[in-house]
Amino acid sequence: MRKPFTCCLPVFLLAVALSMGASATDASSAVSKQMATADAHAGMALGATSLKMTHTHLHHVVNCLVGPDGKGFDAKAGDPCKGMGQGAIVDAKGDAAAEATLHTALSQARQGLKATTLDGAHADAKKAFATLQAK
Repeated sequence: MRKPFTCCLPVFLLAVALSMGASATDASSAVSKQMATADAHAGMALGATSLKMTHTHLHHVVNCLVGPDGKGFDAKAGDPCKGMGQGAIVDAKGDAAAEATLHTALSQARQGLKATTLDGAHADAKKAFATLQAK
């Protein structure tokens, strides 16, 4: 008598393991893409010549880090990370070091959004840029 399930069990377990590994790789890739985009926008904020443009790029940093369902996401500011994931912080869930770095960069970008001078916003953009570069 054949046991169809037991003969296929090793193949099934291998497929599950591979898909779990692919899922972790996909999340890591999503985090990397979103971090790189956030980092690029922190650099753009740092190079912007007006407070308005600096704030716009800092909003992009926030949007990439928190994702479309995250606190502080502003669709009106634009979402350069659209389609890359659920937000770098969300996608980094379980990676304590990455989460800490991302939360630090988020705090720095948010601080820059509160700045009322170009120099102040640039100082915070520079911090966020350096934090995202360090990862």
